[in-house]
Amino acid sequence: MVQSKYAGHGERTLVVDHVKFSYEGLFNASELFSVLQGFFFEKGYDWYEKMNQEVITPQGKQIRLVVEPWKCTSEHNKIEMRIKLLMIDVKEVDVDHKGERLRLNHGTVRITFDGLVYSDRRSTWSSKPFYWFLLILMEKYFHHHHLEKFELWVKSDLDDLHQRIKNYLNVFKYSYQQ
Repeated sequence: MVQSKYAGHGERTLVVDHVKFSYEGLFNASELFSVLQGFFFEKGYDWYEKMNQEVITPQGKQIRLVVEPWKCTSEHNKIEMRIKLLMIDVKEVDVDHKGERLRLNHGTVRITFDGLVYSDRRSTWSSKPFYWFLLILMEKYFHHHHLEKFELWVKSDLDDLHQRIKNYLNVFKYSYQQ
């Protein structure tokens, strides 16, 4: 029997839903990946790479990356982010910058961000209907401050990541495309 990845979790709350970011121009694909990975390492997330796919076409490389880093925030809760990175028509180009020849990538980058909060991450409270009912009551009336704190945490981390990627790509835009 095949179980869903989410079968072992209690309630799942979608906090950030499909925040999108697009960029077209020069970038370094491996450094962009390092910025993404470094951010989650710095914040203490566990890294889960769901998909890493590269297809070479006459127009250029088509790269698709789906990562789902997660962090256990308490005994019963965890937060997870889902980042879908799509690089379209990526070509390698040589750029002269301050007397140096640099090999960079040119193409379109599209990123979609999602943020989730899981409660009862070990399914101890959702194994029986009565326990699940008690879990809902506890979360709604007694522990809602904790869930609000975790939701704010996800929003804050995703906003930080969004800004970091935006700043990284703007450096390329203003350093090399002028």
